[in-house]
Amino acid sequence: MKRIAIYHLETLLWIARLGTFRAAAERLNTTQPAISARVREIEEQLGIAIFRREGRNMVLTARGRRLVQECEPLWAGFEKALLTASGFEGASGVVRIGSGEIAAASCLPGFVHAIEQDLPGVTLELELDLTARMFQQLLGGTIDLAFLAGPVASPGIRTTPIGSVGLVWAASARTAAAGGFANALPVWSIPDLSPLHGVTMETLEANRVTPRSIGTCNNVRTLIDIVTGGGGAAVLPEPMVRPLLEAGILAEVLPPPARKIRFEVAIRNTESDPLVLELFRRASELRIDGTPD
Repeated sequence: MKRIAIYHLETLLWIARLGTFRAAAERLNTTQPAISARVREIEEQLGIAIFRREGRNMVLTARGRRLVQECEPLWAGFEKALLTASGFEGASGVVRIGSGEIAAASCLPGFVHAIEQDLPGVTLELELDLTARMFQQLLGGTIDLAFLAGPVASPGIRTTPIGSVGLVWAASARTAAAGGFANALPVWSIPDLSPLHGVTMETLEANRVTPRSIGTCNNVRTLIDIVTGGGGAAVLPEPMVRPLLEAGILAEVLPPPARKIRFEVAIRNTESDPLVLELFRRASELRIDGTPD
């Protein structure tokens, strides 16, 4: 029987998923030469070519593709059996999570704390980004789990709704007292890849408001700072500005948009890593602040 170690199979599966030796090395916390050596060992043991190079990517040969297809469920089953037997107490590894700012400001801190308490061997790598980019990163395998502004529909993605967030049209209290939109205010928004931008444009039209200008910024907290400083008005997530509204620092300058921003937790449809699936299960039980679906 060929002497193939468990780490050989793990290496093979991650190269197949991520497309490059370098990405697999980063994922497995090792070096690219070590990954190359493992591949050579597998190919020498089996006497076949598993990958061929196409540009920067490593593409599976026909025999390599069959090997991956047959080994992936075996690997997932092996991992799941070990983790289930220990109640996930001995779980270890790195899980990469993408999140938008709104989710990061509401349910994500509690989720991270619970994982650190229950699964101390698991390392989380968090990255904040816009939904459109996280969607592509998830499909590309560079993140494992994402908190997305939805609804998201894709045959490659599996999602579960985790609630929604109400929105408000806000400006500084001084700006509102001076007449608000009666004075052709500048408007600020997240760029057009975000659902927040769509709500902004829809409600401006519905209220027949023509702003002086529409500026964009890809950071919600910076938008809040701009508006608080008297820089104009913006559609903002109500939970993130609730303390400022209650303190009288911000004020509403148009009726609240009827449309809310829905949130979903997402993984790849083909995800088989038991640890990622367990975190997806836990994340699916979360609820975004204050407005359950």
